[in-house]
Amino acid sequence: MDIVTLLPFIVLIGAMFLMTRSAKKKQQQAAAMRDQLQPGTGVRTIGGMYATVKEVHADMVLLEVAPGVHAVYAKNAIGAVLADDEYNRIVHGDDDLKTDGTVVPDDASSLTDVADKSEDAKIDLGKKPEADGDAADEADEAKETAGEAVSKDAAAKDGKAGDNAADDAK
Repeated sequence: MDIVTLLPFIVLIGAMFLMTRSAKKKQQQAAAMRDQLQPGTGVRTIGGMYATVKEVHADMVLLEVAPGVHAVYAKNAIGAVLADDEYNRIVHGDDDLKTDGTVVPDDASSLTDVADKSEDAKIDLGKKPEADGDAADEADEAKETAGEAVSKDAAAKDGKAGDNAADDAK
């Protein structure tokens, strides 16, 4: 066989090897993380529940999900081991989070000036007031021309329909 025909297969096998190798690395890191579990550590399960580790067994972990509430989970169900400050911030609401830059508000109401809220500041929608007589006359003319066009279209359609009915009768 020619090397050109074998090249796509070689590339495909190489890509599969690289993908399985990276997945295997991630599995090994997750297993190492789960093996480092100790009582008192804050964790997040793969279902998103935050809890504190109470006991660690070979394949199981006893978690305290609320004060006095214990649940048994498989070790594979532990999604992440959290640092103490991160766990306390999430679970207990400790706001010791340090911000480096400016704090962005949740809405834009605090970004507007108080002076802009006066009643004098009105929005211009582009419609200018005109003399009442001129605007009414233009509106009447537009309605009349539209009505004439509609009646002409209806008459033309009726005439064609009548011609077709006459042809069908013959």
